[in-house]
Amino acid sequence: MQFRNLGKSGLKVSEISLGSWLTYGGYVERGNAVKAIETAYGLGINFFDTANVYERGEAEKVMGETLRAYPRESYVLATKVFGKMGDGPNDQGLSRKHITEQCHASLKRLGADYIDLYYCHRHDPNTPMEETLRALDDLVRQGKVLYVGISEWTAAQMAEAHAIADRYLLDRIIANQPIYNMFNRYIEKEVIPFGERNGIGQVVFSPLAQGLLTGKYSSANELPADSRAAKLENMRKNVTDEKIAKVQQLDKIASELELTVGQLALAWILRQPNVSSALVGASRPAQVEENAKAAGVELSADVLERIEEILA
Repeated sequence: MQFRNLGKSGLKVSEISLGSWLTYGGYVERGNAVKAIETAYGLGINFFDTANVYERGEAEKVMGETLRAYPRESYVLATKVFGKMGDGPNDQGLSRKHITEQCHASLKRLGADYIDLYYCHRHDPNTPMEETLRALDDLVRQGKVLYVGISEWTAAQMAEAHAIADRYLLDRIIANQPIYNMFNRYIEKEVIPFGERNGIGQVVFSPLAQGLLTGKYSSANELPADSRAAKLENMRKNVTDEKIAKVQQLDKIASELELTVGQLALAWILRQPNVSSALVGASRPAQVEENAKAAGVELSADVLERIEEILA
């Protein structure tokens, strides 16, 4: 496994990290979830991601209970706050109340004394950013959170956050978790350049386009019964015959390099120096093993040019 700094911090995270969105605590049988986490740790993956809203805390419980078998200093644990966790008016968002209460609840579910990286899961237009950043800074000063991140914020929102943090000497954001893959590249225009200038590392989710870039689909009309696209409508609409044809072309390049198309897609993402880690999901240990092999793979300029021609 290869490691990179998380933004401009001194924290080292594995190039491939393991997440629990739509998997642990619900979609994936618990035994397979535990084995996937154990396999990841055994392969040198040290970066594990979850969120309070994933199965309303159940994913945190599975992740925390499994990782407690290992020395706490040996892994980096990330979770998130923002999403709806109850029916009350203060049970979501980025207010001081919700952040503080949810941090304590996450720590309890994780069985941990501190969270390495605490993300604002989305931007909250209904809470002053100063309030949010001060609440997070308090958690850092209390030792309950070590680093602060955000997810799917715009470059303008991140710029506002950094300006406020610098004005009031608050802890700075060091990580952003956006979607990024060969079929969704919006962060290349503004988010990555801002991250490069301001020390914010990208921890990208859905790097395999929710399974599309693994080559598992041969037709948009004939989806494997056990695939997420077959079960979830919002994923199904992203599986098109045009994209499948591009994946098949990419697979030819991958074969020449003795890689799977999924490994090629992950290596393509890691070509970006501002990407600190590619966050993968796994319902089986074998998927973790395959994805981990993408760490350290360098693609030549010629290969990158061929890939660009296919994607264009």
